[in-house]
Amino acid sequence: MKFMIAVDLEGVACAVSTVGDTLSTSPNYAFACKQAVREANAAARALFDAGADQVVIWDNHGEGVNLDYDAIDERCDIALGVCVAGRWPMLDESYDGVLLVGYHAMDSTPAAAIAHTYASTLYQAVTIDGRLVGEMQIDAMLAGQVGVPVIFVSSDEAGVRQAEEWMPWIESVATKKAMAFHRAVSLHPKRACEAIYKGVQRAYARLAEMKTLTCPSPCRMEVRFKTLEEAQRANFRDMNGQPFGFADAYTRTGTVRAPDILFF
Repeated sequence: MKFMIAVDLEGVACAVSTVGDTLSTSPNYAFACKQAVREANAAARALFDAGADQVVIWDNHGEGVNLDYDAIDERCDIALGVCVAGRWPMLDESYDGVLLVGYHAMDSTPAAAIAHTYASTLYQAVTIDGRLVGEMQIDAMLAGQVGVPVIFVSSDEAGVRQAEEWMPWIESVATKKAMAFHRAVSLHPKRACEAIYKGVQRAYARLAEMKTLTCPSPCRMEVRFKTLEEAQRANFRDMNGQPFGFADAYTRTGTVRAPDILFF
């Protein structure tokens, strides 16, 4: 059995940013990286203990070079870095499932820690056929394109709720409850890892019940930007190779076959 663990940072236990900073520029970044390794290792250990043959840990926050790779369970392979078209690194139908660890709620979510959608200073909102989506939903749809289900999610409480709205079959762990963008009450880091281990074992035991999340193809996609400049500069192309139109001054829209235009 073969799995990929996608590891972000904002949703790990005790990770918050400071006012005026992203997590990557805040004093909490170094701790978040360490905790992300701990939580990824807990997930990987649960998979191996349950019978997995291969686990790939994907460092996918920002530029994809955040984790202490020496500290990752040595049984795992590691995907890292950016600047290749597409989203999931070498994901194909040979995988039995993917896990989203340390993920976060979509931009503009009230009472969610460091909520954003891919680029915290760029996108205000993304919709597919009129329905708001964030990183968890889009990443799950792209995995679903190759027939691979999301089986487990860890995030703050708001992120877990959003994931379960789209994927009610998953197992999940809420690592913290946010009161505001920069404030949360978190599980102790060690208890979060214990909860993730148990949650992943539950997911493995229910593999036969897991489903893929698929995106209608074609679909209507709207991307609302945070600045006029970025909306005007966007070079998104629709399924016919034409530039996205303007729904309003801040929002570009077009019909696409898949929501992967954000990664080209």
